[in-house]
Amino acid sequence: MLARIAFAAAAAVLLPSLPALAQTEDCPRGQLDSRYCDRNDDMVADAPTDARRLLDPPTLIFAYTPVEDPEVYRKVWDGFLAHMAKVTGKRIQFFPVQSNAAQIEAMRAGRLHIAGFNSGANPIAVNCAGFVPFAMMASNNGDFGYEMELIVQADGPIKEVKDLKGRTLAFTAPTSNSGFKAPSALLKADFGLEADKDYKTAFSGKHDNSILGVANKDYDAAAIANSVKTRMVARKVVDGDKLRVIYKSESFPTTGYGHVYNLKPELAAKVREAFFTFPWEGSELLKEFVKSQPPAEKFVEIQYKKDWAVIRKFDDLTGVKYECKG
Repeated sequence: MLARIAFAAAAAVLLPSLPALAQTEDCPRGQLDSRYCDRNDDMVADAPTDARRLLDPPTLIFAYTPVEDPEVYRKVWDGFLAHMAKVTGKRIQFFPVQSNAAQIEAMRAGRLHIAGFNSGANPIAVNCAGFVPFAMMASNNGDFGYEMELIVQADGPIKEVKDLKGRTLAFTAPTSNSGFKAPSALLKADFGLEADKDYKTAFSGKHDNSILGVANKDYDAAAIANSVKTRMVARKVVDGDKLRVIYKSESFPTTGYGHVYNLKPELAAKVREAFFTFPWEGSELLKEFVKSQPPAEKFVEIQYKKDWAVIRKFDDLTGVKYECKG
């Protein structure tokens, strides 16, 4: 259901899709869309065996997950993209995507080559858009992840989760793990609170909208990624003293970075090299993401099959099907 919502939303903001690049093959694919194969059982799309379907564009398009206004991050990523241009020998263009749905559909349509997809969008991007995640930000000692928090006004009447009954809770988007999937599943399973039955729902679109919405009393509460809140407080975009946390989840994997499945293998290898050779010291990337908890200070290698198992579990609990219609 959520995958269908994502692609319906994307259709309104993108140019007409390119023709399908692949005919359906008789191959193992698990939950992947019919245009992809998974012969090595790693749960991500294999590179095409037909060389005519491989991409080697003169310009590579990069997009960062729209957890906040994408223009906030254009300068943050400039140094990294310059490094990638040097390593790959390609021109790199930053794509300020406005929604998870648009980001997924852009990659599915062949217009997006490299991206960071948020935790909840990763499985849909993998199964429906041929996304191949291979990296994640971590601290120098290897710590990574974030938690989902339920936040309310610090001076408001909501003191604990049960007080949400009859109130308005802001989610971000249906594809978001911390902004929708995890909180809706946990509230029902652990607290007996069902969306639009025991509490009212609203969708803000992004984590920063939800956070500011609670601080400004537009929403009674919100489900958000605390890594986004931490960075916003550090930049003084929001006053942390105006917010109270009434629930904090277990840690989840954070944004996964990767490339589209049909990049030419030699180019895909260069893209990976760019991530793992980027010099963080003194960079705008470090200045921004060191504000997270734990701090992000380097890229580490990940395996989608293992590292996103907890996110796929929440997808299963919330009835997400990767039907890729749209």
